[in-house]
Amino acid sequence: MSNHLPFATHVAVAELDREKLVRGLNTTLATALDLHSQVKQAHWNIKGPQFFARHELFERLATRVLTWADELAERTSALGGYAMGTTRLGAAASEISEYDLSAVDGSAHLLTLVERYATFCERLRVRVNEAADADDAATEDLYIEILRAAELDMWFLESHLVPSGTASVTSFAHAASTISNGAISNVGVVNGGGDSATRRRDQH
Repeated sequence: MSNHLPFATHVAVAELDREKLVRGLNTTLATALDLHSQVKQAHWNIKGPQFFARHELFERLATRVLTWADELAERTSALGGYAMGTTRLGAAASEISEYDLSAVDGSAHLLTLVERYATFCERLRVRVNEAADADDAATEDLYIEILRAAELDMWFLESHLVPSGTASVTSFAHAASTISNGAISNVGVVNGGGDSATRRRDQH
């Protein structure tokens, strides 16, 4: 039994494929745990307009990320691997950048989180393909479920970056650039995002 697969299992996936899958799952677990801590960082430190709505939104997002981490760790164990889920291990293996500690107002926190979610989702797409190549439909399905939910949550965050009162469609890139330059102090709020995401995930 390899170092990556310390436990026996009857899962019908070839050992070499399981080794690669376990490595990917542990890296994704580390990234999810890091993402959770970064969303909580925003939750604790946000200031400015729409404070309460965003404070609550970040808490709902953090709770969902922690659920994904648990599912990733359990799939790792199911494949005969050892889940590497401590804070220090997560920090060392995460694929997202460190949080922007200069972020204070809502717009800065939102943009910081969108960038982290975008990286997380991009890496999830790579993992989906890896699981498909290993002919492991169960791991592939897990990644797809997390990807679908993560992109939905990223949409909730992006929607807050559209200036309130905008009459026409404005590209996210333009809105983000404007916010980064400090020209926007108040952005619109998307209400009820967390409940919608929960209902979406419960249906799958």
